[in-house]
Amino acid sequence: MLQIYNSLTQRKEAFKPIEPGKVNIYVCGVTVYDYCHLGHARTYTAFDVIIRYLRWQGFDVTYVRNITDIDDKIIKRANEIHDDFYVIVDKFTKAMHEDFGAIGLLLPNHEPRATEFMQPMIAMIEKLIANNHAYVAENGDVYYAVRAFKNYGCLAHRDIEKLESGARVEINDVKKDPLDFVLWKLAKPDEPKWPSPWGDGRPGWHIECSAMSTSMFGDTFDIHGGGKDLIFPHHENELAQAETATGATFVNLWMHAGFLQIDKEKMSKSLGNFFTIRDLLKEHAPEVLRYFLITSHYRSPLHYSTDMIQQARNALERFYTSLRDLPDAEPIANTLFLEKFTNAMDDDFNTPVALSVLFELSHEIQRLRDKDMTAAAAHGALLKQLGGVLGILQDNPVAFFQSGTKSIDVTKIEALIAARNKARTDKNWAEADRARDELAAMSIILEDGPSGTIWKAK
Repeated sequence: MLQIYNSLTQRKEAFKPIEPGKVNIYVCGVTVYDYCHLGHARTYTAFDVIIRYLRWQGFDVTYVRNITDIDDKIIKRANEIHDDFYVIVDKFTKAMHEDFGAIGLLLPNHEPRATEFMQPMIAMIEKLIANNHAYVAENGDVYYAVRAFKNYGCLAHRDIEKLESGARVEINDVKKDPLDFVLWKLAKPDEPKWPSPWGDGRPGWHIECSAMSTSMFGDTFDIHGGGKDLIFPHHENELAQAETATGATFVNLWMHAGFLQIDKEKMSKSLGNFFTIRDLLKEHAPEVLRYFLITSHYRSPLHYSTDMIQQARNALERFYTSLRDLPDAEPIANTLFLEKFTNAMDDDFNTPVALSVLFELSHEIQRLRDKDMTAAAAHGALLKQLGGVLGILQDNPVAFFQSGTKSIDVTKIEALIAARNKARTDKNWAEADRARDELAAMSIILEDGPSGTIWKAK
């Protein structure tokens, strides 16, 4: 049975969806004011694998990943370039879709935008005020009264007396308690604004996801996810708001992806170790980047380095080498490989162990090649099938080996290979060596086999 670690209870639990066979999962999405970075890739690839596995196991999954399209950072960026906020939002939403698509992320079933859910947010805030869990401050902003919620701190496992105000919470004199957070803020001059009972303004960050998720799924749903940095204050505040407003359990299971670290430090613009997805894709093939992102268990830290990327490339080369030149076949069924892969993924989506099973399967394919090509092909089909559950190994092997050659003249490479092969046929060894040396200078490796000469980029 599938076991998933619940951040709320801090233990693995047997997964039992509210409705048998159906899973509703909400993952906090991107605030679209800049290009997505490697940390985004880490979080959303982790949940992409989770979605793929659940569907492979037969669950009907509804995956919601929101877009925060109104926020202080968006307004700040719009003011910097003297443009409307929606221009910023449209630009970076488009870029996000391009980058996520490049690394093989599935589209969510729904991608709600915060600005489309103003009325549900206002309705939830009205409920919070009515039951004395929120108040209108002297400056007209509306705040959630943290100490009115007796379970505050349950998700982050922190004592409320020791908590500090979290990110995006401005401490000022109008709040009754430093921990109180804004639900609705009145608009400043020249800021985007929407009408509300408390005046024209915009929502606070935390109320957005509480309103969007319950609007999509109802008062209680199966899984809520995001990066580990969202546990406090964002998810803590979401839980408090939603359960106060509805009187029901907000989420049955909370999942959080671990931090991305660059050379053992958390990625940060201030430290100068900040990489966008699109910048990395200029240097590395998308599948190499994706493979790297799933080498660590989703809850563990993921350490980025050029060595780790090279290891990812090497690993994929081993897999594609085993798949190369295999005839089409149906996957072999009921094997130990399939059982071990499933057991690994049922253990809280343990991708490192699942990948080790794929390596065992790859080794078996190579062993079978010289003995039974039919059996090798069936095992190869299983390798490709299981790889697809992780979002890898779906490329043509030759195309993979030639990936990363955008700046190389493929026509020239193929012409040199043809010239070398002709020279070899003519026994003109000097000319054959000259062509091979020229290809080597272009970082092209040749492999001669029964089906002819193939090449790959170093």
